[in-house]
Amino acid sequence: MTVAPRPAYRALFCDLRTDQVVDALPLTGVEFDDYIGKTGSLRATVPLPDRALAQRARSALQPGRTAVWLERGGEIWWGGILWTCTPSGDEQGRMTAEIQAGTFDSYLDHRILSSGFESKDVDQFDIVRGLFDHIQAQPGGDLGIEYGNEVSGVRRTQNYAYTDVARIREILDGLAAQRDGFEWRVHCYRDPVTARRVKRLQLGHPRIHVGAQDIVLDRPGPLLSYNLPSDATLQSNVWVARGDSANRNQAADSVPTMSERKVSIEDLNAGWPRLEGTSDHSSISDRDILNSLADAELARSRRPQLIPEVTIRIDGRLTPALIGATVRLRVTDLWHPEGLDARYRVVGMTVSPPERAKAETAKLYLEGL
Repeated sequence: MTVAPRPAYRALFCDLRTDQVVDALPLTGVEFDDYIGKTGSLRATVPLPDRALAQRARSALQPGRTAVWLERGGEIWWGGILWTCTPSGDEQGRMTAEIQAGTFDSYLDHRILSSGFESKDVDQFDIVRGLFDHIQAQPGGDLGIEYGNEVSGVRRTQNYAYTDVARIREILDGLAAQRDGFEWRVHCYRDPVTARRVKRLQLGHPRIHVGAQDIVLDRPGPLLSYNLPSDATLQSNVWVARGDSANRNQAADSVPTMSERKVSIEDLNAGWPRLEGTSDHSSISDRDILNSLADAELARSRRPQLIPEVTIRIDGRLTPALIGATVRLRVTDLWHPEGLDARYRVVGMTVSPPERAKAETAKLYLEGL
């Protein structure tokens, strides 16, 4: 019996601003993830068996200014920014350096507007691209994140004040969360023509979808395990959004601007108990925007959240580039004796590379269609 060789993983450490390679270092205990809607992470350990490797690691691992690229078989499987490095030594004198990195969108948690930003009746994707242009035009702020020219068909007027000191991530997430909003992420891959490493802004309205065909996962079969939790702790059929005060007179009392109370009458008529939810938006005083946010929050919260997780062996069909793809889950077991056959969208993935007796697996986080 011929055993297929394990795929080779390699970590490249580069200058964050120029993407010039500083070094390639061995890693152990690697685990990495990526998502739509939140920052992904990489956790790993760099073994330091001798002085030479320790000095290389000390030079290469500079939190806050080092990019980390993880390659699998020559393809880019993860990219991000090194944020922490913790060298340590044990009682036997063995040394390691534990590292943690966040996907490139984590950079937006460290950037604010350098001036006011205004857009009037433009496609919401143009607002997003304008925000990226704004931060990448500042000295030291260009990480080389690219974008296309896709449109959402939804036009908005948005004004952001410099005095709000809002972080760019907060602005983007707030814009995406409005009624008829969108999804975004920074997708990393290797250009098939030039072989260069690419950081590209990926936008989708109302959702990010990739791939034309469903990926079928069977149990029994390649599906190793699954969880199908249904959670009503955050379910709501009434929603109110609270914003900032519209009163700029510092001598007068400041009263937060409130959205209208949004109610799903059809849920109450169908027999659901009244379940109320609220959200706070500290830098928003426009009631129309708060109403849009409340509408979107109510639409997301009307039913118990079903967030399936499945663990599979990685094969040639699945890569992190398929975040946004559709999978078809087919399960026959004690809970589903009649058989479950349902379609979901991949919204996140955690990958555990193979080590010694451990197989290479991926946990997929799914969203119902």
